[in-house]
Amino acid sequence: MTAPSPYGLKVIDNCFSCHLREDRLFCNLPPEALRAFDALKQLATYPKGATLFVEGQAPRGVYVVCNGQVKLSMSSREGRTLIVRMAENGEVVGLPATVSELPYEVTAETQTPCQVNFIRKSDFLAFLRSNPDAMLRVAQELSTRYYSACRELRMLGLTESVSERLAGMLLDWSERHGDRTPEGIRLRVSLTQEEIAQQVGTARETVSRLISDLKKKKIIAVRGSIIVIQDAVALKQIANV
Repeated sequence: MTAPSPYGLKVIDNCFSCHLREDRLFCNLPPEALRAFDALKQLATYPKGATLFVEGQAPRGVYVVCNGQVKLSMSSREGRTLIVRMAENGEVVGLPATVSELPYEVTAETQTPCQVNFIRKSDFLAFLRSNPDAMLRVAQELSTRYYSACRELRMLGLTESVSERLAGMLLDWSERHGDRTPEGIRLRVSLTQEEIAQQVGTARETVSRLISDLKKKKIIAVRGSIIVIQDAVALKQIANV
């Protein structure tokens, strides 16, 4: 069953009726386990820019992103911000901190209007203890995140130039979210140039210059929030892949 929300979202109030069930961490648990998981959640909707938790905060629990995008970032003492990744439909944020009972390692902020289901730490840990299937999936998810973190560190620390990192990020987005059209691979990007700079570890001015260069070379086209990758081969050469 769905109902409208103040932010134009279609609220999913039952895990069994969710169209994302086949794809995500807890969505395709056996029926009995899914029923137990569904009973624990506290449904909430948020506008863009709402903070779910902050880096260094003691973990309260996990947040299941049912609809929308959540930006995960970390900051230095000097105020520099690095966007770690964007969590999307069906993903669980706050998982490592909740399982380890260590402070949240990132700040989570809604990038778009979101429906987020919250599960308290004590309830979530008790659920894992009584559901071996869920425990195994959490272990697999944490292993996947470790692998992804190593890949991101390689990109940031071992990639020769910012242009390589930007090109690699665009290619990664195209593989995960791109729509193939006659003019190229079409992407809808919710990040500003400042946020893109935070994700590739550089200044906004550098990203602006690099995007302008890609446009001049007709490797990409930009129309508002839409980026069209017109020459994926050239982009791969820049990314050195």
